[in-house]
Amino acid sequence: MGKRRIIQTISALLSNANLAGFINGTLYKGNLKSVCVPGLNCYSCPAAVGSCPLGTLQTALGGIKNKFPFYILGTLLLFSVILGRGICAFLCPFGLIQELLHKIPTPKLKKSRKTRMASWLKYIILLVFVVVMPLYYLAKNGVAVPGFCKYICPAGTLTGGIPLLLADERLRAVIGDLFLWKTAVLAAVIMFCVFIYRGFCRFLCPLGAIYSLFSRITLFGVNIDEKKCTRCAACVNLCKLDVHAVNDRECIRCGECRKVCGYGAIELGVIQTYHCPSRDPIETQP
Repeated sequence: MGKRRIIQTISALLSNANLAGFINGTLYKGNLKSVCVPGLNCYSCPAAVGSCPLGTLQTALGGIKNKFPFYILGTLLLFSVILGRGICAFLCPFGLIQELLHKIPTPKLKKSRKTRMASWLKYIILLVFVVVMPLYYLAKNGVAVPGFCKYICPAGTLTGGIPLLLADERLRAVIGDLFLWKTAVLAAVIMFCVFIYRGFCRFLCPLGAIYSLFSRITLFGVNIDEKKCTRCAACVNLCKLDVHAVNDRECIRCGECRKVCGYGAIELGVIQTYHCPSRDPIETQP
């Protein structure tokens, strides 16, 4: 097990330390639940000891008439400036799940111009389901609807909805069309991620979209030693993600590019140089 996988596993366990919740079907409601964790980690997961930043943001927008959401916006800004999309690579439990799903032996869809275009979809989801929908229903009915959590989030269904149903027979008796829809979304995402590396992360995740907006000012990431770099673009060409350059909006700062750099020019750490290869990346990766 590599160092990054160890960090991912530890982070997932720390964010979901209330493992007994899976047995008794109850949620942790201690003081830590008021604190946001960095990754996509559903509040309704029985094991969760913190709150999901996306769910908190949608809830906060529902109360914006009475209180400006300083806490969640400040938290997201802090996460974005310090680690940015490095959170996707190291601290997001659902990112770990996606990578494990992709290890299932099947033919894999390689990146291309089409997948790069599709990577913009997550920004539309961020705008429509995370921002516009809660504010629209707040203005219309006086009650905000957390659109992403309610209609899309596969992490919530997998780690929250399904475990709670399995633990509580009363909930199983009231399953409705919405849960069936969410289950179908989850099944589609699981299949998607088996064939496409981090498919949800790349194309659908609004939390990754938020972090990517700060890619140019994120403190920690991938450093390029300009004295060693030959601008061969191997780092970009062989990356499984839809990157155009190291540390761009699609780069999750995982550091896997260090393995393919034949010149020892790549390290993880405080970013000193944002690097754009002089050659256009190839359209596919092995």
